[in-house]
Amino acid sequence: MRPSGRSLDEMRAVSIETGITKHAEGSCMIRMGDTHVLCTATIEDRVPPFIKGSGLGWVTAEYGMLPRSTTSRMRREASAGKQGGRTVEIQRLIGRSLRAGVDRVALGERQITVDCDVIQADGGTRCASITGGWVALRLAVNKLIKAGDVISDPLVSPVSAVSCGIYAGQPVLDLDYPEDSEAGVDGNFVMTGEGQLIEVQMSAEGATFSRAQMDQLMQLAEKGVSELATAQLAAANA
Repeated sequence: MRPSGRSLDEMRAVSIETGITKHAEGSCMIRMGDTHVLCTATIEDRVPPFIKGSGLGWVTAEYGMLPRSTTSRMRREASAGKQGGRTVEIQRLIGRSLRAGVDRVALGERQITVDCDVIQADGGTRCASITGGWVALRLAVNKLIKAGDVISDPLVSPVSAVSCGIYAGQPVLDLDYPEDSEAGVDGNFVMTGEGQLIEVQMSAEGATFSRAQMDQLMQLAEKGVSELATAQLAAANA
């Protein structure tokens, strides 16, 4: 039995509310169980120097956790004067995951920055950030299309992510914090809406895992990503 009472292949309740902020070109609040992330997308008519003049667009991301997103207050990274290694790793993951679903030629020479701020954390914040980040990106691109600033839709597929792991000897979908903190194996799976893999992060925590178990987790992830893609499209088209 999982701590939440969910079945092994059951996602946490997912909701995506759009239009959260007034100024961002795209915004949403994604809730995956008790993990809540505010995602905003900002369009700028510039690109990083290394692709300037190439005609290619760029999508990047920033990620952060608010001081009371967890059970005890964490210090703001700005007050420490630098980002932690975990933060840098996650925001790079979000950026390259979202870029995998973008036709950068169609986007044109402009940059879209997706900001993901964790309001409340209960496991799976990077997965929620990628999933909600795509919705914010979709809404921002919709504005470019409506304004006639892009000729064809640069978003080729929804991109979403879900965690899976081995908890109490069983493969489970969408880990919450009690499971994530005790899982023998945990992984994050980033995929397109068609089930194509973008990135897989898997590690054993005090126990090894077999190829058969990895395949089981892949199957669970495919189910979860399919459900998330449906929720993403419903939110973006509402």
